[in-house]
Amino acid sequence: MGRFDTATESLGDSRNGLRGAQIQVNLPPSFHGVHVAPLQMAHDKIAWIAPMARCNRVRVRRHTCDCKATIYELCASGGLMLVRRTVRAPEGAAVRESAWLVTAKAAHLRRLLLLGHAR
Repeated sequence: MGRFDTATESLGDSRNGLRGAQIQVNLPPSFHGVHVAPLQMAHDKIAWIAPMARCNRVRVRRHTCDCKATIYELCASGGLMLVRRTVRAPEGAAVRESAWLVTAKAAHLRRLLLLGHAR
């Protein structure tokens, strides 16, 4: 079993009679995130395009670990999904996106990317 860190959380306020009550909360161990596998010799090339403002809000559903210079995010909005690639460099971040896809195809693209079968 993993070690859990603890934190103290304050409950309520004077309106509910719990003013100053404290509880102990178990926090999960820190987790970096998923790392992308090395690129395979035979791999598909993803057509990365500049981001387009197709919607007001995009929800990041999954992401890779941000300990690397390149981060991949599976984003959703309006019933469609895309994979966003952010490459961080000293001169700034370069963001590119895949095409908007239905959920099953976007999840498959992300799986290929994580396994090194697409880049």
